Amino acid sequence: MSSKTLHIKIILLIISSVHCFAQDCQPSYTYTPVTTNNKIEWGKFPEFTLPFKIIYNGPRFGDTESAPLKHGFSHLALFSGNEGNTLPAKNRAMLWNSVATIAENQPWGMDAIRSPWGNDTVTYKRLWDQYITNMANTFNDSYGTGVPKADVICLDVERMLTEDRDILRLKANPVIPATYRNLSDADFLTTYKRDIRWWYTEAINHLKSKGLDPSTTVTSYSDVPVRATWLNIESNSWQDWTTNLARTHYLTQDNSGKFGGTFYNAMNGLTPSPYYYYGYESPIGKDYLTYLLFQIEVNKAWSDKPIIPFVWMRIHDSFDPTVPLIQPFQAQATAIFPFFSGAKGLWLWENSFYETSRNENYTTYEHFIYGLYRLSEFKDMFEGNYELVIPTSARDLMTSKRPVWRGVVKDGHILVAAQNPYAADNAETSITLSHQKWVKTIKLKGKEVFLCKFDLSQDNSSTEPTITEAFLYPNPAATSSSKVRMIGINGNTEVEFALLDKNGTVILEQTFQSLVGETDLPIVLPSLSTGLYFARFKSRNKTITQKIIITK
Repeated sequence: MSSKTLHIKIILLIISSVHCFAQDCQPSYTYTPVTTNNKIEWGKFPEFTLPFKIIYNGPRFGDTESAPLKHGFSHLALFSGNEGNTLPAKNRAMLWNSVATIAENQPWGMDAIRSPWGNDTVTYKRLWDQYITNMANTFNDSYGTGVPKADVICLDVERMLTEDRDILRLKANPVIPATYRNLSDADFLTTYKRDIRWWYTEAINHLKSKGLDPSTTVTSYSDVPVRATWLNIESNSWQDWTTNLARTHYLTQDNSGKFGGTFYNAMNGLTPSPYYYYGYESPIGKDYLTYLLFQIEVNKAWSDKPIIPFVWMRIHDSFDPTVPLIQPFQAQATAIFPFFSGAKGLWLWENSFYETSRNENYTTYEHFIYGLYRLSEFKDMFEGNYELVIPTSARDLMTSKRPVWRGVVKDGHILVAAQNPYAADNAETSITLSHQKWVKTIKLKGKEVFLCKFDLSQDNSSTEPTITEAFLYPNPAATSSSKVRMIGINGNTEVEFALLDKNGTVILEQTFQSLVGETDLPIVLPSLSTGLYFARFKSRNKTITQKIIITK
């Protein structure tokens, strides 16, 4: 049996028994859920604002007074009443739908082909002009000009093949001109990706050629550097996700394969789409928060363009009329956490079909609004210069199934958001927060969404580091997914590690040096049979022992 490289995660934290009952923890408004179906009770919420682009593209239910703009949202993307006459351009967001599919019988727009070749460019531009004109004619101040006035315009294209194997299948399709089918596989892939980029870029350039205001944020739905699926996030390390060019999508590369290119450069914002594909009841669905934050954090690692994720209050299936709303605690977390990972806004989307076709309770929507309200009580923390505190990447939290916490530091204070998405409803979770020398332990009940501001000058740490928690992960352990992680506080410290078999025989001993913050190191184990082992971690004043299962 070959040697195994095992992941060890050692948390070096100082215990602080201070609970979360600080002056800035409790919201000043108590929320009572709506009981009437097909209704959102905007008026019961206090009026509030946030320093982000938060776009409402949800059901209006007869609202003609732009109620979302008084309750945390900065933009409307679904218009009602007299808003075509009254809504300022700075509060408008528009979706340019069907960019590729607007032209019938064109290879690019046909779902089964998605080819950049053989399309009628003149037809596309004529139909683009019609759609762009219709957008402009939505509002009186741009009616008849052919130039839409909006603060944000997002293209919805969704017509390209992503995987090389799918692209190469086109070589057998007689619809593809022989000139391309006769290329080598490598040249076929390169040419396909180049020409698809041209079409995506041409759509944006055509929009801008109409005289669009240069200050308009132009994005393309889901066309971001890293388009990870829910199931492949743990396949690569966080370092690999953020440094390996192969993880980026070819739409955001140039013709030589480097990051950037005409399409990426044509956008001045990014709109990833971390819709939830699995219900919370699914084991995979419990990763919803780490999935959401990963999409923000990984794209922020590649790009400095503002990130405005699309979010949906339903389990994703645009064409299933029975799709359920997400859980209320998910809605609150979705409204709060993205900004702690660096998002500059949110686009709350809904299929407009549901507003008229379904009779259901919209408490989930109100929980999202309440989450925005809670965040607004600390909006000054997100204004001007502030620092994000991300102790562990969302990718690694997905692997370890640990509680999520993030912080924002400004002017000697830290605002903390925390949740344990994996907790049972009545379970109590202790989370030790830390930033530099400041340490505090909080307790969460069930899946509650914690939001609280603390004074960093209240130093609750001791002068001597210790370990409050230490473990190997994943457990059961497999060779292909092993890592070492240590998180240290109050300077460097030594942790003695030993691996023992079930008879207590020491198989391996090693000493780790933990630095302040995160320290990642590999550990190579000798050949091991499958079965039960014990990992022992010993610091100066504490010993922790954990059962470990070794698998092939």
